[in-house]
Amino acid sequence: MADEADDIRDGRDGDGEAYRRLVCRHQHEIARRLRRFSRDRLAIEEMVQETFVEAYFSLDGYRGDAPFEHWLHRIAVRVGYRHWKSKKSGRQTVSIDGKSLASSRHEPRDDDAEKLHRVLEQLPPRDRLVVTLLYLEEHTVEETAKLTGWSKTMVKVQAFRARAKLKKLMQERR
Repeated sequence: MADEADDIRDGRDGDGEAYRRLVCRHQHEIARRLRRFSRDRLAIEEMVQETFVEAYFSLDGYRGDAPFEHWLHRIAVRVGYRHWKSKKSGRQTVSIDGKSLASSRHEPRDDDAEKLHRVLEQLPPRDRLVVTLLYLEEHTVEETAKLTGWSKTMVKVQAFRARAKLKKLMQERR
């Protein structure tokens, strides 16, 4: 996309209007990704803002090997992960009734999404991140490795451990 390439170049040169156009072009998609990290609208807005601030200061590091949107998604995943790590709230226990939670590329219903989010909050941030990327967003191991900056082996090991912890949590709740 020529307009985007021009905006990236101009943004690197300090053109605030060009960078604003990049933000406007991608903010809704980034917000949708970050919704996996929090259900709180204000927290999502803060993470979106943090993503674009971080992207602005890292713009010189964007090489153009992949689409700009993919680069932004990597930053957003790191911002979301830091959000989970920084949360001071204690873990909550949640009872899941007999309803099956939606899984596939479709967004779960709001009530199911809330239940799923509460269960996932009980996992440590690294486990939560790998479960979200692999199973909720249905990324491959390779895609997850690229988004997180981990090796494929690390993704597989983390996923194995996360599944075991999730299984234990679910058994404890029954």
